[in-house]
Amino acid sequence: MSDFYQNGIITNFHNLTDRPVEDLEADLMRFSRKRPMSLILPSLYSELEGPALKNIVDELAQVPYLSEIVIGLDRADRDQFEHAKEFFSHLPQHHRILWNDGPRLRALDEELTEHGLAPMEAGKGRNVWYCSGYVQSSGIAEAVALHDCDIVTYDRGLLARLIYPVAHPQFNYEFCKGYYSRIAQGKLNGRVARLMVTPLIRALKKVYGPLPYLDYLDSYRYPLSGEFSMRTDVLADIRIPSDWGLEIGVLSEVHRNYSTKRLCQVDIADAYDHKHQPLSEEDALGGLNRMSLDIAKAMYRKLATLGVEIHGETFRTIKATYYRIALDLIETYYNDAVMNGLTVDRHSEEAAVELFASNIMDAGSAFLDNPRDKPFIPSWNRVQSAVPDLLERMHEAVELDNQ
Repeated sequence: MSDFYQNGIITNFHNLTDRPVEDLEADLMRFSRKRPMSLILPSLYSELEGPALKNIVDELAQVPYLSEIVIGLDRADRDQFEHAKEFFSHLPQHHRILWNDGPRLRALDEELTEHGLAPMEAGKGRNVWYCSGYVQSSGIAEAVALHDCDIVTYDRGLLARLIYPVAHPQFNYEFCKGYYSRIAQGKLNGRVARLMVTPLIRALKKVYGPLPYLDYLDSYRYPLSGEFSMRTDVLADIRIPSDWGLEIGVLSEVHRNYSTKRLCQVDIADAYDHKHQPLSEEDALGGLNRMSLDIAKAMYRKLATLGVEIHGETFRTIKATYYRIALDLIETYYNDAVMNGLTVDRHSEEAAVELFASNIMDAGSAFLDNPRDKPFIPSWNRVQSAVPDLLERMHEAVELDNQ
């Protein structure tokens, strides 16, 4: 069943959660004969020691339709990499671990640095970028999904729902974004999406007028979800941020490259919970503090590429407009929570809004103060143009690491 959410910019699939996972997997097994599928798992080594990833691996071991699983492993020394190989060894699917801190992949990274093409900072964006390069180098899959490794409520139905729209041979979707309710343990979660992204988008629409890009972003039910899928040809030409703006950056890139008729979102879970980031009011480099700053910068950069003139004084207006909209939304969220027997701490919600409002100004200053900033990792098409055999050598390096 599908509908057109808000102004009908992207197709929205819902109620797939009502269909048994076995039925979805039977369909996907048929689809896999024409359109092989891969899964990317960006992971920190610390997540192997957490409560979520073991269950995720146990669930994935039962998935019959995947041709490949690619695990991007960050912050691991040699002993930890060997442990990771053992940890993932009972996956029956063809799988490979990218040891991003290992000498082979570090050497390739240094080579890209010499060409001015390497990711500028470590993080999820860098991890995902290298994994997407490996998927292209392996040539196994035609559709690929990605999800985080900290989902404590994970079941394999989430993956089936996520990849279904881009795996179906008769569908023409190039990209699919997952969404889900952010309710857990009797509380409303998803603070950055609810209290920062949604009111900021609507503030920008008031300040700059209706723009197709802002309407497009506003049509996603959960734009910050770490779960999305796409055809593998999408991977070659997108430029993604290496910071916390990854999710917004990916949405911006597929909007740049494809008609909105080729984009969709899907309801992937009745219940979803994962590791929650702290607000980190005193640490501008951590938690939701850093995340909100990077997201705001990602939005400003995109607006600038669309020809929107952004001036220093404008950010005062954006901040004031955002603040009013966000406070109104807090009232709405509180009322909604009370009606549904949930709890919302209005004091902490307003404290978050105050921090986000400050970061909207700080992000504007950072954007204007660094006109030569290169926040995006180059596309793989550009890398292959500059270093034609790099993907082949990356594939060889990963194979040697995984022996």
